Amino acid sequence: MGLKILFVSAEVSPFYKTGGLADVAGSLPLTLKKMGHDIRVVMPEYKLIPAEYRKMLKHICHFRTILSWRNEYIGINTLEYKDMQYYFIDNKSFFYQDNIYESNAKHIQYALFCKAVLDMLPHIEFKPDVIHCNDWHTGPLCLYLKEIYNNEFYNGIKTVFTIHNLKYQGQFGTEIIEDVLGLNFYEHYYRGDIIHDGLVNYMKMGIIFSDIVTSVSKTYVEEIKTPYFGEGLDYALRMRGDKINGILNGLDYDEYNPAHDQDIYCTYCISNLEGKALNKQRLQEELNLQVNSEKPIIGLISRFYEQKGLDLIMAVIDEIMSLGLQFVVLGTGETKYENFFREYEWKYPDRLSTNIKYDHSLAKKIYAGSDLFLVPSRFEPCGLTQLISLRYGTIPIVRETGGLKDTIRSYNEFTGEGNGFSFTNYNAHDLLYTIKRALDIYQNKKVWEILLNRGMESDYSWNKSAREYLDLYSELVY
Repeated sequence: MGLKILFVSAEVSPFYKTGGLADVAGSLPLTLKKMGHDIRVVMPEYKLIPAEYRKMLKHICHFRTILSWRNEYIGINTLEYKDMQYYFIDNKSFFYQDNIYESNAKHIQYALFCKAVLDMLPHIEFKPDVIHCNDWHTGPLCLYLKEIYNNEFYNGIKTVFTIHNLKYQGQFGTEIIEDVLGLNFYEHYYRGDIIHDGLVNYMKMGIIFSDIVTSVSKTYVEEIKTPYFGEGLDYALRMRGDKINGILNGLDYDEYNPAHDQDIYCTYCISNLEGKALNKQRLQEELNLQVNSEKPIIGLISRFYEQKGLDLIMAVIDEIMSLGLQFVVLGTGETKYENFFREYEWKYPDRLSTNIKYDHSLAKKIYAGSDLFLVPSRFEPCGLTQLISLRYGTIPIVRETGGLKDTIRSYNEFTGEGNGFSFTNYNAHDLLYTIKRALDIYQNKKVWEILLNRGMESDYSWNKSAREYLDLYSELVY
């Protein structure tokens, strides 16, 4: 008999996306559905949901949710997409805004979202075996289910809480314990189960009150139990002991498939790689780079934040550009990084292309047209870009951390093993050395073809990871 699962996320692709969380929420449930389980997905109904999906929404019910002294209207709208049932929590005051994550009311938004999800279940007549919560936005749900929603309908519902990035925790002043969360201040403040560094911490709620905690790679799970990677919450994670599991994120192999991808210049597959060379030529033409098939192209697609290792690139950019390569950059973020890449595009106009924007179509063209792909992160819970690059026959250069370490094995000249290039220390000259090493191997076309084929043949789809999640769900339910 199949399981009943509710997948709860602040963002879900293709409805609203700012990062990898949306990709996971958009693809993992679909895989679980195909395995014969009744899985449904719920997210807030944001103003920024594209009109093509908004017009498909059907209203099914509405009710009031109590959040401390607030009495808020909640509408439940739904649509079916790829045979999956999606629910959208409608409250215009808190979700119908231009920029959700920069709102001053995030503490109310996501506490309301969590309560509304729980209140929704009897109205839609769906009692899940497991509620799968994702990141800090859903931490209060785990608390509410244990502390408040303990009547007959909710008894027996289990929670899985997945940490996608521990750095972002949802920290707010202690006044919200009573004013927003509607909890007893003294009980929870002095018990310490929701407090960290004198602030209410939604991430900690999920860690402490869920039945099982997971994160998105086995290495990252071990890293975040240490002070260096633990972002202050390593003690809380260690308290959970063996109730923390590392399950690697997968990739949607239907969306990211160079054999059928209509966003790239020319489709190709492992048995016919002529299209890969044409994608490189067309990328050079579009981005005003020198058209030269022998010039290796390194791609970088990233949010421009310190986590992503951009400081390493800044320290050795002239040395990198002296290696006779072309560099294609796509992303947005902190101004200092945006200005840096703009400045060096001016310095190297026919060899460095800077694209300060979010452009999904251009991103795919970069994956398809590049020879190498750079991911020098200081930390990386899982990472999807290195998996996408493998899928498109583009060889990753990564730092050995989190999911990068779990998925990319550095090429060994003596054994022939490996699927990319990696370096261990967070050091600019280690990065530079690794780029030089990759370029040396690039000159050996026979070896390079082996690496390219190996990457395209690898399977980082969701199938294996989805089965691991099902094992966890079953452990909780049966």
